[in-house]
Amino acid sequence: MTPVVVHEFKMGDVEDPDIYAAMPMMQWEKSEEGQFVMTHSLEVPIWHRYTDPVTMGYVYRICAFFDDKTHILWKLKF
Repeated sequence: MTPVVVHEFKMGDVEDPDIYAAMPMMQWEKSEEGQFVMTHSLEVPIWHRYTDPVTMGYVYRICAFFDDKTHILWKLKF
């Protein structure tokens, strides 16, 4: 079971990026795709923050854990 990147977005250079990233994460979680991921992920989805050297900001990635059947269904649907 490997993590699958289900959502990615960029954040500019701000003082506390996690606070600013909370709103886009919550909006994604309420979307149709987010609801599907939250319901079908085998474990609680996790997020990672990386620095973006091009924009001097941050990249956020939300990762979920799917079985093979659910992973294929997610790829076909979204």
